[in-house]
Amino acid sequence: MDSRKRLEELRHLLAEHSHRYYVLDNPLIADGEYDRLFQELLEIEGKHPEWIVPDSPSQRVGDVPLDKFVQVAHRLPMLSLENAFDDQDLFDFEDRLLRFLLQDEAPEYIAEPKLDGLAVELVYEEGFLVLGSTRGNGEVGEDITAQLRTVSSIPLRLRREDVPRLEVRGEVFMNREGLVELNRQRAEAGEALFANPRNAAAGSLRQLDPAITAQRPLRFFVYGVSEPSVTGCRNQLELLQFLADLGLPVNSHIRLCPDMAAVINHFSALAVLRHELPYEIDGMVVKVNDFSLQTRLGSKARAPRWAIACKFPAIQATTRIMTVEFQVGRTGAVTPVAILEPVDVGGVVVSRATLHNGAEIKRKDLHQGDTVLVQRAGDVIPEIVKAVPEKRDGSEQPIVMPEFCPVCSHPLVKPEGEAVTRCLNPHCPAQRLRSFVHFCSKAGLDIEGLGKKSVEQLFELELIQDLPDIFLLKKEDLASLEGWGEKSAENVVAAVNAAKTPSLSRFLAALGIRYVGEVTASLLERTFHNLESLLEVTVDDLVEIEGLGEQAAHSTVEYLSDSSVQEMFARFRAAGVWPQSVTSPNERLLLSGEVLLFTGSLKKLSRSEAKKLVKDNGGQIASGVTKKLTCLVVGEKPGSKLKKAQELGKKILTEDAFLHMLESVQSV
Repeated sequence: MDSRKRLEELRHLLAEHSHRYYVLDNPLIADGEYDRLFQELLEIEGKHPEWIVPDSPSQRVGDVPLDKFVQVAHRLPMLSLENAFDDQDLFDFEDRLLRFLLQDEAPEYIAEPKLDGLAVELVYEEGFLVLGSTRGNGEVGEDITAQLRTVSSIPLRLRREDVPRLEVRGEVFMNREGLVELNRQRAEAGEALFANPRNAAAGSLRQLDPAITAQRPLRFFVYGVSEPSVTGCRNQLELLQFLADLGLPVNSHIRLCPDMAAVINHFSALAVLRHELPYEIDGMVVKVNDFSLQTRLGSKARAPRWAIACKFPAIQATTRIMTVEFQVGRTGAVTPVAILEPVDVGGVVVSRATLHNGAEIKRKDLHQGDTVLVQRAGDVIPEIVKAVPEKRDGSEQPIVMPEFCPVCSHPLVKPEGEAVTRCLNPHCPAQRLRSFVHFCSKAGLDIEGLGKKSVEQLFELELIQDLPDIFLLKKEDLASLEGWGEKSAENVVAAVNAAKTPSLSRFLAALGIRYVGEVTASLLERTFHNLESLLEVTVDDLVEIEGLGEQAAHSTVEYLSDSSVQEMFARFRAAGVWPQSVTSPNERLLLSGEVLLFTGSLKKLSRSEAKKLVKDNGGQIASGVTKKLTCLVVGEKPGSKLKKAQELGKKILTEDAFLHMLESVQSV
């Protein structure tokens, strides 16, 4: 295809995708794919500037406002930003700056997180919010004043009124937890799910009824003003402090960088930090700090010369469902897994994604052969966000949950009140294998050397068929196996022997009892102290324990009273395996009655060591920041848990303070 024809095609594609993204809030392609198309257009226009037309996507910002809202003209345009995708792009940006500046005017920079939300303008007169609008096409936006007034982080009145008129620019966004909860509610109501936080924020602000917007968990960060000169500030750093003093929320991860090397270092740090933030960021905005230099550098048609957006690798991509496999978990849950055409998602090739259950497939209207939008949730777990029905050609086939277990052929059931289809055959090989893997994993007894692959190998060779068999493994059985040797066999046998007397809570968690995880296992240990006492409990005994749910109570009693489980315990005893009893159960330990949670990176303790210290001193470990939490211990980069704990008025300790408290008591 010749360049001129390709340019026309790109203009059409980008205009269509831009309309669906900005106006309809229903994108068909991932952000990274849009960026690649846009870059291709810029490259062609760069080689043939005579082909540039006024309505090219390169000459505009955003798209037209929705007709259902009153249109508002921005007094000064809200420009877009050019993109950088790697270090070289940033150095090229700096080279362009230096060509416009004097030789001794090397600029310093401000680096700001680029939020994945919706850009808005807030107009304050005499300190009062009088108008709020979307960016729209940069020249004209949508009047959403009533909707923006419902966003609690946007002040209706500034702390100072001595600025006659201030046109504030910023980003409205939605936290990750807010998006998950909103999508859960929409799924239950049979409504379409939002693909990402940006679409959720845009969809929430574009509600005609502000009462609906008020129900959405929206937040706001300010990043600038239309006309810095009215503030008297000399640079961006001063401006952000000025805006914070007015009561406007400013992001805490903004950094002043003396040169481009420092900018790149901060970008690398932000790329790591982003996973701990409670909201999504898709990159970093780099600005020349000095306003006088910004003025001299000026702007191009659609973007200022003094700023650039450095974007992280895309975490969403479009691909196709080739087929669907059905996996059986250790509790019998049958999970559909989509086998995808391999696609790069944020630097990782993704070829599989969980579909969760039949209800989820139905809600998302997924078919085998569908084109789908895929993302790595938390940049780790691949998931399908939604199908793209516009891409269907009629060859797609419905995805149907099986009637029989794909491993043991036992009839499957879907228990009342559950979304999951299950195999109830306790002898199902898939369930038994996954029970072995869990038992040996870090969530279980943490037996070093018995990872997933090793356990699968031993199970397939029938060296282990029941959990107690793990403790009967002999060095000579292992040393001759493929991939093993004398030393590895010796190490595994030593690790197995060392795991024979675990704590009661670790032992219970390793068994994989349904609804009994680490927190519930700790509750059972604190209440009953030894396995013998626990074997005699009733459901009524368990439901009286604060923090232990009725489902966990029924599941625990049903599991422990099963004759095959009791036979397994007898085999454990014969092999010398039995959990330790809690010593001095009546002693008032330092952390008795305390519920602790650790967040951030700990310097002196591993996370497992920290949890052990809590349990050894009579405390409990929380699974999250709730009303029952009594203390949060924070390490470096604590993330959203710290803010939530502060809001709930919980006690906050640093790692050093936590250790000092324990040491001071132990020395008495």
